[in-house]
Amino acid sequence: MEKIEVSIISKHTIKPSTSSSPLQPYKLTLLDQLTPPSYVPMVFFYPITGPAVFNLQTLADLRHALSETLTLYYPLSGRVKNNLYIDDFEEGVPYLEARVNCDMNDFLRLPKIECLNEFVPIKPFSMEAISDERYPLLGVQVNIFNSGIAIGVSVSHKLIDGRTSDCFLKSWCAVFRGSRDKIIHPNLSQAALLFPPRDDLPEKYARQMEGLWFVGKKVATRRFVFGAKAISVIQDEAKSESVPKPSRVQAVTSFLWKHLIATSRALTSGTTSTRLSIATQVVNIRSRRNMETVWDNAIGNLIWFAPAILELSHTTLEISDLKLCDLVNLLNGSVKQCNGDYFETFMGKEGYGSMCEYLDFQRTMSSMEPAPEIYLFTSWTNFFNQLDFGWGRTSWIGVAGKIESAFCNLTTLVPTPCDTGIEAWVNLEEEKMAMLEQDPQFLALASPKTLISRY
Repeated sequence: MEKIEVSIISKHTIKPSTSSSPLQPYKLTLLDQLTPPSYVPMVFFYPITGPAVFNLQTLADLRHALSETLTLYYPLSGRVKNNLYIDDFEEGVPYLEARVNCDMNDFLRLPKIECLNEFVPIKPFSMEAISDERYPLLGVQVNIFNSGIAIGVSVSHKLIDGRTSDCFLKSWCAVFRGSRDKIIHPNLSQAALLFPPRDDLPEKYARQMEGLWFVGKKVATRRFVFGAKAISVIQDEAKSESVPKPSRVQAVTSFLWKHLIATSRALTSGTTSTRLSIATQVVNIRSRRNMETVWDNAIGNLIWFAPAILELSHTTLEISDLKLCDLVNLLNGSVKQCNGDYFETFMGKEGYGSMCEYLDFQRTMSSMEPAPEIYLFTSWTNFFNQLDFGWGRTSWIGVAGKIESAFCNLTTLVPTPCDTGIEAWVNLEEEKMAMLEQDPQFLALASPKTLISRY
Protein backbone atom coordinates (compact mmCIF):
# COMPACT_ATOMS: atom_id res chain seq x y z
CA MET A 1 0.00 0.00 0.00
CA GLU A 2 1.25 3.46 -0.86
CA LYS A 3 1.91 6.03 1.83
CA ILE A 4 -1.41 7.19 3.22
CA GLU A 5 -2.03 10.92 2.92
CA VAL A 6 -5.02 12.69 4.43
CA SER A 7 -5.74 16.11 2.93
CA ILE A 8 -8.26 18.48 4.52
CA ILE A 9 -10.52 19.83 1.75
CA SER A 10 -13.02 21.85 3.82
CA LYS A 11 -13.60 23.13 7.35
CA HIS A 12 -16.93 23.98 8.94
CA THR A 13 -18.39 24.83 12.32
CA ILE A 14 -21.65 22.98 12.92
CA LYS A 15 -24.11 24.61 15.32
CA PRO A 16 -27.50 23.50 16.59
CA SER A 17 -30.25 24.33 14.13
CA THR A 18 -32.80 26.95 15.14
CA SER A 19 -34.37 26.16 18.50
CA SER A 20 -37.89 27.15 19.49
CA SER A 21 -36.67 28.26 22.92
CA PRO A 22 -33.42 29.70 24.33
CA LEU A 23 -30.82 27.06 25.17
CA GLN A 24 -30.20 27.03 28.91
CA PRO A 25 -26.75 26.49 30.44
CA TYR A 26 -26.12 22.82 31.11
CA LYS A 27 -24.95 21.82 34.60
CA LEU A 28 -22.02 19.48 34.85
CA THR A 29 -22.19 16.66 37.36
CA LEU A 30 -19.70 16.12 40.16
CA LEU A 31 -18.36 13.19 38.13
CA ASP A 32 -17.91 15.47 35.11
CA GLN A 33 -16.06 17.98 37.28
CA LEU A 34 -13.61 15.28 38.34
CA THR A 35 -13.01 14.03 34.79
CA PRO A 36 -10.14 15.56 32.78
CA PRO A 37 -11.25 16.90 29.37
CA SER A 38 -9.27 14.41 27.32
CA TYR A 39 -10.40 13.38 23.83
CA VAL A 40 -11.40 9.82 23.08
CA PRO A 41 -11.08 8.91 19.37
CA MET A 42 -13.28 6.58 17.36
CA VAL A 43 -13.32 6.01 13.61
CA PHE A 44 -16.19 4.22 11.87
CA PHE A 45 -15.44 2.73 8.46
CA TYR A 46 -18.09 2.32 5.76
CA PRO A 47 -16.96 0.76 2.45
CA ILE A 48 -19.28 2.13 -0.24
CA THR A 49 -19.51 1.42 -3.93
CA GLY A 50 -21.22 3.80 -6.30
CA PRO A 51 -21.53 7.58 -6.53
CA ALA A 52 -22.50 8.19 -2.89
CA VAL A 53 -18.84 8.51 -1.87
CA PHE A 54 -18.25 11.56 -4.03
CA ASN A 55 -21.75 13.03 -3.90
CA LEU A 56 -21.52 16.60 -2.61
CA GLN A 57 -25.17 16.44 -1.61
CA THR A 58 -24.43 13.47 0.66
CA LEU A 59 -21.75 15.48 2.43
CA ALA A 60 -24.10 18.47 2.79
CA ASP A 61 -26.83 16.18 4.17
CA LEU A 62 -24.40 14.82 6.77
CA ARG A 63 -23.66 18.35 7.97
CA HIS A 64 -27.36 19.29 8.06
CA ALA A 65 -28.27 16.11 9.97
CA LEU A 66 -25.53 16.83 12.52
CA SER A 67 -26.91 20.34 13.05
CA GLU A 68 -30.39 18.93 13.67
CA THR A 69 -29.01 16.32 16.07
CA LEU A 70 -27.10 18.99 18.00
CA THR A 71 -30.40 20.76 18.62
CA LEU A 72 -31.33 17.80 20.82
CA TYR A 73 -27.82 17.27 22.20
CA TYR A 74 -26.96 20.97 22.40
CA PRO A 75 -24.52 20.69 25.36
CA LEU A 76 -22.10 18.97 22.96
CA SER A 77 -21.81 22.19 20.93
CA GLY A 78 -20.92 24.41 23.90
CA ARG A 79 -17.88 25.19 26.01
CA VAL A 80 -17.17 24.41 29.66
CA LYS A 81 -17.26 27.37 32.07
CA ASN A 82 -15.45 27.35 35.42
CA ASN A 83 -15.74 23.56 35.59
CA LEU A 84 -19.38 24.05 36.62
CA TYR A 85 -21.55 24.31 33.53
CA ILE A 86 -21.60 24.40 29.72
CA ASP A 87 -22.68 27.49 27.76
CA ASP A 88 -21.85 29.35 24.51
CA PHE A 89 -23.60 26.76 22.35
CA GLU A 90 -23.10 28.93 19.27
CA GLU A 91 -19.40 28.06 19.41
CA GLY A 92 -20.40 24.83 17.70
CA VAL A 93 -18.58 21.67 16.66
CA PRO A 94 -15.46 21.72 14.43
CA TYR A 95 -16.24 19.66 11.35
CA LEU A 96 -13.62 18.70 8.76
CA GLU A 97 -13.90 16.94 5.44
CA ALA A 98 -10.82 15.19 4.12
CA ARG A 99 -9.67 13.21 1.12
CA VAL A 100 -7.65 10.00 1.66
CA ASN A 101 -5.41 8.85 -1.16
CA CYS A 102 -6.11 5.13 -0.95
CA ASP A 103 -8.79 2.52 -1.45
CA MET A 104 -10.65 1.74 1.78
CA ASN A 105 -10.72 -2.00 1.05
CA ASP A 106 -6.91 -1.98 0.74
CA PHE A 107 -6.63 -0.11 4.04
CA LEU A 108 -9.01 -2.45 5.84
CA ARG A 109 -7.21 -5.63 4.83
CA LEU A 110 -4.50 -4.89 7.35
CA PRO A 111 -4.95 -1.37 8.72
CA LYS A 112 -2.01 0.74 9.77
CA ILE A 113 -3.34 1.83 13.13
CA GLU A 114 -0.66 4.52 13.44
CA CYS A 115 -2.57 6.36 10.68
CA LEU A 116 -5.82 6.54 12.66
CA ASN A 117 -4.90 9.82 14.34
CA GLU A 118 -5.06 11.42 10.88
CA PHE A 119 -8.74 10.49 10.64
CA VAL A 120 -9.91 12.41 13.73
CA PRO A 121 -9.98 16.21 14.14
CA ILE A 122 -8.37 16.45 17.60
CA LYS A 123 -5.30 14.72 18.98
CA PRO A 124 -6.36 11.69 21.08
CA PHE A 125 -5.89 11.65 24.86
CA SER A 126 -3.98 14.93 24.91
CA MET A 127 -3.60 17.29 27.85
CA GLU A 128 -4.08 20.37 25.69
CA ALA A 129 -7.68 20.95 26.77
CA ILE A 130 -7.14 20.81 30.51
CA SER A 131 -6.54 24.53 31.07
CA ASP A 132 -8.23 25.92 27.96
CA GLU A 133 -12.00 26.33 28.12
CA ARG A 134 -12.14 27.23 24.42
CA TYR A 135 -11.70 23.58 23.47
CA PRO A 136 -14.82 21.94 22.03
CA LEU A 137 -16.54 18.94 23.54
CA LEU A 138 -16.95 17.23 20.19
CA GLY A 139 -15.18 17.21 16.84
CA VAL A 140 -16.02 15.38 13.60
CA GLN A 141 -13.97 14.53 10.52
CA VAL A 142 -15.48 12.92 7.42
CA ASN A 143 -12.76 11.03 5.54
CA ILE A 144 -13.47 10.27 1.88
CA PHE A 145 -11.65 7.21 0.51
CA ASN A 146 -11.75 5.97 -3.07
CA SER A 147 -14.37 3.42 -2.07
CA GLY A 148 -15.84 4.47 1.24
CA ILE A 149 -16.31 6.99 4.00
CA ALA A 150 -14.77 6.89 7.48
CA ILE A 151 -16.44 9.04 10.15
CA GLY A 152 -13.84 10.13 12.69
CA VAL A 153 -15.12 11.47 15.99
CA SER A 154 -13.25 13.09 18.90
CA VAL A 155 -15.33 13.20 22.08
CA SER A 156 -14.29 14.99 25.25
CA HIS A 157 -14.56 12.82 28.34
CA LYS A 158 -15.40 15.99 30.23
CA LEU A 159 -19.03 15.28 29.35
CA ILE A 160 -19.25 12.33 27.01
CA ASP A 161 -19.02 8.70 28.11
CA GLY A 162 -19.66 5.60 26.01
CA ARG A 163 -23.44 5.60 26.40
CA THR A 164 -23.69 9.33 25.63
CA SER A 165 -21.59 8.80 22.48
CA ASP A 166 -23.71 5.85 21.43
CA CYS A 167 -27.03 7.71 21.83
CA PHE A 168 -25.74 10.78 20.01
CA LEU A 169 -24.24 8.88 17.07
CA LYS A 170 -27.30 6.65 16.64
CA SER A 171 -29.47 9.77 16.60
CA TRP A 172 -27.26 11.42 13.98
CA CYS A 173 -27.62 8.28 11.85
CA ALA A 174 -31.41 8.30 12.32
CA VAL A 175 -31.75 11.97 11.35
CA PHE A 176 -29.60 11.44 8.25
CA ARG A 177 -31.65 8.41 7.16
CA GLY A 178 -34.94 10.19 7.87
CA SER A 179 -35.87 7.57 10.51
CA ARG A 180 -37.26 9.97 13.08
CA ASP A 181 -38.69 7.14 15.19
CA LYS A 182 -35.13 5.90 15.83
CA ILE A 183 -33.90 9.17 17.35
CA ILE A 184 -32.85 8.78 20.99
CA HIS A 185 -33.98 11.83 22.92
CA PRO A 186 -31.47 12.63 25.68
CA ASN A 187 -32.29 13.29 29.30
CA LEU A 188 -30.40 16.54 29.96
CA SER A 189 -31.25 17.06 33.63
CA GLN A 190 -31.12 13.75 35.46
CA ALA A 191 -27.35 13.35 35.78
CA ALA A 192 -26.88 16.65 37.64
CA LEU A 193 -29.73 15.71 39.99
CA LEU A 194 -28.01 12.46 40.84
CA PHE A 195 -24.53 13.96 41.24
CA PRO A 196 -24.91 17.73 41.70
CA PRO A 197 -21.83 19.85 40.90
CA ARG A 198 -19.85 21.65 43.60
CA ASP A 199 -18.57 25.20 43.26
CA ASP A 200 -16.26 24.51 46.22
CA LEU A 201 -14.67 21.34 44.82
CA PRO A 202 -11.06 21.29 46.07
CA GLU A 203 -8.55 21.63 43.25
CA LYS A 204 -6.52 18.77 44.70
CA TYR A 205 -9.15 16.28 43.56
CA ALA A 206 -9.05 17.49 39.95
CA ARG A 207 -5.23 17.29 40.01
CA GLN A 208 -5.47 13.83 41.52
CA MET A 209 -7.63 12.59 38.67
CA GLU A 210 -5.32 14.18 36.11
CA GLY A 211 -2.42 12.33 37.70
CA LEU A 212 -4.24 9.02 37.29
CA TRP A 213 -5.15 9.68 33.66
CA PHE A 214 -1.92 11.30 32.44
CA VAL A 215 1.24 9.46 33.38
CA GLY A 216 3.93 11.28 31.39
CA LYS A 217 5.52 8.10 30.02
CA LYS A 218 6.27 6.87 26.54
CA VAL A 219 3.32 4.74 25.55
CA ALA A 220 2.91 2.14 22.81
CA THR A 221 -0.48 1.31 21.29
CA ARG A 222 -1.20 -2.12 19.85
CA ARG A 223 -4.29 -3.95 18.59
CA PHE A 224 -4.68 -7.62 19.55
CA VAL A 225 -7.52 -9.72 18.16
CA PHE A 226 -9.20 -12.57 20.01
CA GLY A 227 -11.17 -14.74 17.62
CA ALA A 228 -14.20 -16.82 18.56
CA LYS A 229 -12.14 -19.99 19.06
CA ALA A 230 -9.56 -18.23 21.22
CA ILE A 231 -12.28 -16.69 23.39
CA SER A 232 -13.92 -20.10 23.82
CA VAL A 233 -10.60 -21.55 25.01
CA ILE A 234 -10.15 -18.70 27.49
CA GLN A 235 -13.74 -18.97 28.75
CA ASP A 236 -13.30 -22.69 29.36
CA GLU A 237 -10.16 -22.06 31.41
CA ALA A 238 -11.73 -19.14 33.27
CA LYS A 239 -14.95 -20.84 34.41
CA SER A 240 -15.46 -21.93 37.99
CA GLU A 241 -18.22 -22.89 40.38
CA SER A 242 -18.59 -19.20 41.31
CA VAL A 243 -18.68 -18.03 37.69
CA PRO A 244 -19.68 -21.06 35.60
CA LYS A 245 -20.20 -19.05 32.39
CA PRO A 246 -17.81 -16.11 32.27
CA SER A 247 -18.72 -13.56 29.62
CA ARG A 248 -16.45 -12.89 26.67
CA VAL A 249 -15.42 -9.57 28.23
CA GLN A 250 -14.70 -11.16 31.63
CA ALA A 251 -12.63 -13.91 30.03
CA VAL A 252 -10.57 -11.64 27.78
CA THR A 253 -10.04 -9.12 30.60
CA SER A 254 -8.75 -11.83 32.96
CA PHE A 255 -6.43 -13.18 30.26
CA LEU A 256 -5.02 -9.72 29.54
CA TRP A 257 -4.64 -8.95 33.23
CA LYS A 258 -2.70 -12.16 33.84
CA HIS A 259 -0.21 -11.44 31.06
CA LEU A 260 0.13 -7.78 31.99
CA ILE A 261 1.02 -8.93 35.51
CA ALA A 262 3.58 -11.33 34.07
CA THR A 263 5.15 -8.55 32.02
CA SER A 264 5.36 -6.22 35.00
CA ARG A 265 6.79 -8.91 37.30
CA ALA A 266 9.48 -9.77 34.77
CA LEU A 267 10.65 -6.15 34.71
CA THR A 268 10.50 -5.58 38.49
CA SER A 269 11.79 -8.95 39.67
CA GLY A 270 13.87 -8.65 42.83
CA THR A 271 13.05 -4.97 43.42
CA THR A 272 9.85 -5.14 45.48
CA SER A 273 8.59 -7.26 48.33
CA THR A 274 4.87 -6.61 47.87
CA ARG A 275 2.94 -5.01 45.07
CA LEU A 276 -0.76 -4.59 44.40
CA SER A 277 -2.03 -5.28 40.91
CA ILE A 278 -5.39 -3.61 40.32
CA ALA A 279 -7.63 -4.29 37.32
CA THR A 280 -10.22 -1.52 37.16
CA GLN A 281 -13.29 -2.02 35.00
CA VAL A 282 -15.50 0.83 33.82
CA VAL A 283 -19.10 0.35 35.02
CA ASN A 284 -22.22 2.06 33.67
CA ILE A 285 -24.11 3.60 36.61
CA ARG A 286 -27.33 3.99 34.60
CA SER A 287 -28.18 0.31 34.76
CA ARG A 288 -27.28 -0.08 38.45
CA ARG A 289 -29.73 2.29 40.14
CA ASN A 290 -32.31 1.38 42.76
CA MET A 291 -35.16 2.76 40.66
CA GLU A 292 -37.91 1.30 38.54
CA THR A 293 -37.01 3.68 35.71
CA VAL A 294 -33.55 3.20 34.22
CA TRP A 295 -32.14 6.56 33.13
CA ASP A 296 -30.48 5.03 30.11
CA ASN A 297 -30.59 8.21 28.03
CA ALA A 298 -29.10 10.55 30.65
CA ILE A 299 -25.99 12.17 29.22
CA GLY A 300 -22.77 12.83 31.10
CA ASN A 301 -20.10 10.74 32.78
CA LEU A 302 -22.40 8.28 34.50
CA ILE A 303 -19.63 5.74 34.88
CA TRP A 304 -17.71 4.31 37.81
CA PHE A 305 -14.50 2.35 38.24
CA ALA A 306 -14.69 -1.10 39.84
CA PRO A 307 -11.24 -2.17 41.12
CA ALA A 308 -10.30 -5.84 41.47
CA ILE A 309 -7.25 -6.05 43.74
CA LEU A 310 -4.61 -8.78 43.70
CA GLU A 311 -1.72 -8.73 46.17
CA LEU A 312 1.57 -10.06 44.86
CA SER A 313 4.78 -10.70 46.77
CA HIS A 314 7.94 -12.73 46.35
CA THR A 315 6.18 -15.63 48.05
CA THR A 316 3.35 -15.52 45.52
CA LEU A 317 3.12 -18.44 43.14
CA GLU A 318 4.70 -18.06 39.74
CA ILE A 319 2.62 -15.94 37.41
CA SER A 320 2.15 -18.95 35.15
CA ASP A 321 0.31 -20.58 38.08
CA LEU A 322 -2.19 -17.75 38.40
CA LYS A 323 -5.55 -19.19 37.46
CA LEU A 324 -7.84 -17.29 35.15
CA CYS A 325 -10.84 -18.49 37.15
CA ASP A 326 -9.44 -16.76 40.26
CA LEU A 327 -8.92 -13.53 38.36
CA VAL A 328 -12.45 -13.73 36.92
CA ASN A 329 -13.82 -14.21 40.44
CA LEU A 330 -12.03 -11.03 41.54
CA LEU A 331 -13.29 -9.11 38.51
CA ASN A 332 -16.83 -10.38 38.95
CA GLY A 333 -16.86 -9.59 42.67
CA SER A 334 -15.66 -6.01 42.18
CA VAL A 335 -18.41 -5.29 39.65
CA LYS A 336 -21.09 -6.90 41.84
CA GLN A 337 -20.20 -4.50 44.66
CA CYS A 338 -21.11 -1.59 42.37
CA ASN A 339 -24.83 -2.00 42.94
CA GLY A 340 -27.62 0.46 43.61
CA ASP A 341 -27.03 0.57 47.36
CA TYR A 342 -23.35 1.38 46.80
CA PHE A 343 -24.08 4.28 44.46
CA GLU A 344 -26.76 5.71 46.70
CA THR A 345 -24.03 6.69 49.18
CA PHE A 346 -22.52 9.09 46.61
CA MET A 347 -25.71 10.66 45.27
CA GLY A 348 -27.29 13.99 46.06
CA LYS A 349 -25.78 16.79 48.11
CA GLU A 350 -25.41 14.48 51.08
CA GLY A 351 -23.25 12.11 49.01
CA TYR A 352 -20.45 14.65 48.57
CA GLY A 353 -18.83 13.69 51.87
CA SER A 354 -18.71 10.04 50.84
CA MET A 355 -17.20 11.04 47.51
CA CYS A 356 -14.42 12.98 49.27
CA GLU A 357 -13.72 9.98 51.52
CA TYR A 358 -13.50 7.76 48.43
CA LEU A 359 -11.09 10.16 46.70
CA ASP A 360 -8.94 10.45 49.82
CA PHE A 361 -8.74 6.66 50.05
CA GLN A 362 -7.84 6.49 46.37
CA ARG A 363 -5.01 9.00 46.93
CA THR A 364 -3.73 6.96 49.89
CA MET A 365 -3.69 3.81 47.76
CA SER A 366 -1.82 5.58 44.97
CA SER A 367 0.88 6.82 47.35
CA MET A 368 1.73 3.36 48.73
CA GLU A 369 5.27 2.07 48.40
CA PRO A 370 5.83 0.21 46.23
CA ALA A 371 3.17 1.90 44.14
CA PRO A 372 0.31 -0.32 42.98
CA GLU A 373 0.06 -1.03 39.30
CA ILE A 374 -3.34 -0.08 37.93
CA TYR A 375 -4.80 -1.39 34.67
CA LEU A 376 -7.96 0.20 33.30
CA PHE A 377 -10.33 -1.82 31.12
CA THR A 378 -13.26 -0.32 29.24
CA SER A 379 -15.60 -2.23 26.95
CA TRP A 380 -17.38 -0.92 23.86
CA THR A 381 -18.91 -4.31 23.08
CA ASN A 382 -22.43 -3.01 23.85
CA PHE A 383 -21.99 0.27 21.96
CA PHE A 384 -21.79 1.44 18.34
CA ASN A 385 -23.22 -1.80 16.89
CA GLN A 386 -26.04 -0.16 14.95
CA LEU A 387 -24.50 2.99 13.49
CA ASP A 388 -26.10 2.87 10.06
CA PHE A 389 -26.18 6.06 8.00
CA GLY A 390 -27.89 4.12 5.24
CA TRP A 391 -24.69 2.50 3.99
CA GLY A 392 -25.03 -0.60 6.16
CA ARG A 393 -23.40 -1.36 9.50
CA THR A 394 -19.92 -0.20 10.36
CA SER A 395 -17.34 -2.50 8.79
CA TRP A 396 -14.70 -1.72 11.39
CA ILE A 397 -14.17 0.56 14.37
CA GLY A 398 -10.71 2.07 14.72
CA VAL A 399 -9.74 3.39 18.15
CA ALA A 400 -6.39 5.13 18.39
CA GLY A 401 -3.06 5.46 16.69
CA LYS A 402 0.00 6.70 18.56
CA ILE A 403 -0.82 8.08 22.00
CA GLU A 404 1.66 10.47 23.55
CA SER A 405 2.36 10.36 27.30
CA ALA A 406 -1.15 9.58 28.46
CA PHE A 407 -3.53 6.83 29.43
CA CYS A 408 -0.87 4.27 30.14
CA ASN A 409 -2.27 0.84 31.06
CA LEU A 410 -5.58 1.48 29.30
CA THR A 411 -7.25 -1.33 27.34
CA THR A 412 -10.34 -0.74 25.18
CA LEU A 413 -12.32 -3.81 24.14
CA VAL A 414 -14.14 -3.50 20.82
CA PRO A 415 -16.25 -6.10 18.98
CA THR A 416 -14.90 -7.45 15.72
CA PRO A 417 -16.99 -6.67 12.62
CA CYS A 418 -18.73 -10.06 12.71
CA ASP A 419 -19.40 -9.74 16.48
CA THR A 420 -17.84 -13.13 17.22
CA GLY A 421 -14.51 -11.84 18.46
CA ILE A 422 -13.01 -8.99 20.46
CA GLU A 423 -10.27 -6.53 19.58
CA ALA A 424 -8.18 -5.34 22.53
CA TRP A 425 -6.59 -1.94 21.96
CA VAL A 426 -3.81 -1.86 24.57
CA ASN A 427 -1.85 1.22 25.66
CA LEU A 428 1.22 0.26 27.65
CA GLU A 429 4.66 1.58 28.47
CA GLU A 430 6.94 0.87 25.52
CA GLU A 431 9.25 -1.42 27.51
CA LYS A 432 6.37 -3.52 28.79
CA MET A 433 4.71 -3.65 25.39
CA ALA A 434 7.90 -5.00 23.86
CA MET A 435 7.84 -7.85 26.38
CA LEU A 436 4.14 -8.55 25.90
CA GLU A 437 4.70 -8.86 22.15
CA GLN A 438 7.27 -11.59 22.83
CA ASP A 439 5.10 -13.63 25.23
CA PRO A 440 4.41 -16.91 23.38
CA GLN A 441 1.53 -17.94 25.67
CA PHE A 442 -0.14 -14.58 25.10
CA LEU A 443 0.38 -14.63 21.33
CA ALA A 444 -1.02 -18.16 21.13
CA LEU A 445 -4.49 -16.66 21.60
CA ALA A 446 -4.05 -12.94 20.90
CA SER A 447 -3.24 -12.14 17.28
CA PRO A 448 -1.46 -8.82 16.62
CA LYS A 449 -1.92 -8.92 12.82
CA THR A 450 -5.35 -10.33 12.07
CA LEU A 451 -6.70 -9.27 8.68
CA ILE A 452 -10.09 -7.58 8.92
CA SER A 453 -11.18 -9.38 5.77
CA ARG A 454 -10.91 -12.68 7.67
CA TYR A 455 -13.49 -11.77 10.31
